Amino acid sequence: MKLNVVFLHPDLGIGGAERLVVDAAVAMKQSGHAVRFVTNHHSVSHCFEETRDGTLPVTVVGDWLPRTVFGKCYALCSYARMVYAALYLTFFSSINPDVVFVDQISACIPILNWMPCKVLFYCHYPDQLLAAHDDALKRYYRLPLDWLEEKTTACAHMILVNSNFTLDIFRSTFKSIKTLPTVVYPSINTVFFDNTETVQLKDLINVENCKYILSINRFERKKNLGLAIHSFSMLSDKKIKLVLAGGYDPLNLENIEYFHELVSLVQDMKLNERVIFLKSPSDAIKISLLRHCLCLVYTPSFEHFGIVPLEAMYCCKPVVAVNNGGPKETIENDHNGYLRNAEPEDFADAIKQLVEIEGKAELFGNHGKKRFDDIFSFGAFKNKIDSILENVYKTE
Repeated sequence: MKLNVVFLHPDLGIGGAERLVVDAAVAMKQSGHAVRFVTNHHSVSHCFEETRDGTLPVTVVGDWLPRTVFGKCYALCSYARMVYAALYLTFFSSINPDVVFVDQISACIPILNWMPCKVLFYCHYPDQLLAAHDDALKRYYRLPLDWLEEKTTACAHMILVNSNFTLDIFRSTFKSIKTLPTVVYPSINTVFFDNTETVQLKDLINVENCKYILSINRFERKKNLGLAIHSFSMLSDKKIKLVLAGGYDPLNLENIEYFHELVSLVQDMKLNERVIFLKSPSDAIKISLLRHCLCLVYTPSFEHFGIVPLEAMYCCKPVVAVNNGGPKETIENDHNGYLRNAEPEDFADAIKQLVEIEGKAELFGNHGKKRFDDIFSFGAFKNKIDSILENVYKTE
């Protein structure tokens, strides 16, 4: 049974959510399904390779709609843009999907239900918990959006979540939804990793003749990249460098502001010669960095899942992560990495053990690769996606 599947995603840039939907689309395509994306925004200079090289066709709809209203109402505008894309797909396009895979914003689902297709909703994390409710005006602004999120999420034929951590949060947040979501752990496209040749990093950054610690995260405040910088500053080996690589959208005000804050922090701590920033590195550069780093430091707290630790595990690298959220399901403490409190001293102690104890980083890296193969492989992910597609298409 070969299906026509459309992925409806708000902004097809570079991030964990985008990596998940791209990998799911690749998995479906490998199974013989016809797959395409409909999105509000897609820039060839800020996207994953599969959406740029024609592997996955992309249709951009509604990019002319505002992202904010005078710098405010970001969520409302995002909802409106996705509703517009759903209206296009449902009533004005020639696309006739059997299944629509929606993620991040559920407000569009009731419109999609006008089509004779099934709707899958992948909840990375409840949107209302990502928004600020810290004053009366914001609470009144979010009230209808939060209500709409819960009611429209329930309109999907099947709901998926990325971890048991998110499943628990989902159940406590959306109390009116009785259907239990299915946990689908993200994976990575290992064939793409294997086929990507290592690039010469010395042509880009001066780390060829020294050891380095790696952080890969979008330049957003919730990623807490300052923790990586502060913990790195406590290391006694001054020959080691820190590479901060991550998605950077020049249209995103927070990306711009936070990047400058981090640069200022590095300058204030006099680490200019030892900390290297990389904005939106290519997949080839990112994979090359992972292959040669000492370890990965993963600094966000209460991360819903965290795809980068999986990438490090596949590359046989140990991970130091915060002891909460999704990393507690991927990292086994003192086996393929360390789970620590989000304090510079705790992170620095874990990094020191990997750097200073001979053979430990290699041992933990090998443990991580085996754990990836056993639980998080792309084959297991693909089989799960195939099963879900079959089940949702057969539901009445």
